[in-house]
Amino acid sequence: MILFIGLPVLAAVIYQVINEDKKQRPHTEKINIKTDSSSVWQPPDTNSIPSDEGNLIRYGKKLIENTSYYLGPKGTVAAISNGMNCQNCHLNAGLKPFANCFSAVASIYPVYRPRSGIVESIEFRINDCLKRSLNGGTIDSMSREMRAMVAYLKWVGKNVKKGTKPKGANTQELAYIDRAADPVHGKELFLSKCQRCHGRNGEGLMKPDSVGYVYPPLWGPNSYNTGAGQYRLTRFAGFIKNNMPFGATYENPELTNAEAWDLAAFVNSQPRPEKTFPQDWPVLAAKAIDHPYGPYTDTFSERQHKYGPFEPIRKARAALR
Repeated sequence: MILFIGLPVLAAVIYQVINEDKKQRPHTEKINIKTDSSSVWQPPDTNSIPSDEGNLIRYGKKLIENTSYYLGPKGTVAAISNGMNCQNCHLNAGLKPFANCFSAVASIYPVYRPRSGIVESIEFRINDCLKRSLNGGTIDSMSREMRAMVAYLKWVGKNVKKGTKPKGANTQELAYIDRAADPVHGKELFLSKCQRCHGRNGEGLMKPDSVGYVYPPLWGPNSYNTGAGQYRLTRFAGFIKNNMPFGATYENPELTNAEAWDLAAFVNSQPRPEKTFPQDWPVLAAKAIDHPYGPYTDTFSERQHKYGPFEPIRKARAALR
């Protein structure tokens, strides 16, 4: 039997289907992100978190500070990560400027990211960090733990205008040096400035209860894997310059730019969990200059993409635009 539908009815059905589809799709409106460089972002006072209704926010902060206790190898909620804590990369529970702080999360997410090639939600981004930086698994987007972390991240950025990235939101983008970063010199720097906290073999310092780390491992089986953002030198070198050795800050660094590049090169030349994410960088032309695995749209080697020099790669790409 053939069913004939009148045009008005058909139009109404199509309209309903389109609107239902819109409800199911993620928010894809492109946000024009502006950088506020007027002053360095200052985090809200954690003492101002509401007493009763702030319980979820406080739990989220605990999850960031002590991820291993809840989600580590001996996790009280689930055993899905490597023993590191989120705040090993997002210092002071994501409240320290120029230390991968959370100031811009609420203001820019959901946002399109070239690495995944999709518009990412905050939940997606949290799970991506769990898979990469904590070399683990994911948690349900509706779980109390996910809701708590999202609530905390939104609270941290509650005073940041939508579409704005405050000064200090990530780390300093260091100028490229005119040579490849040097792992050999980086090792010398590591032994003189870093091993007292992270151990001679980068193994970190475990807490007395063996549940988490006082200082995280920088390589080895319990460190971040090769898919993590810190495995990219442009990301890691800026983090080192702004925060390492312990006590250094953006205003008072202890390392030169070149030393930060070399230290990053040494640490990321050491063995760590190898994990590939084949879905990454679906648009090859958008692949980060310092992503150390091909294929690429240029003819530079994987080694140069990992250690540099990066300026020739940047110029070659610019010439193709």
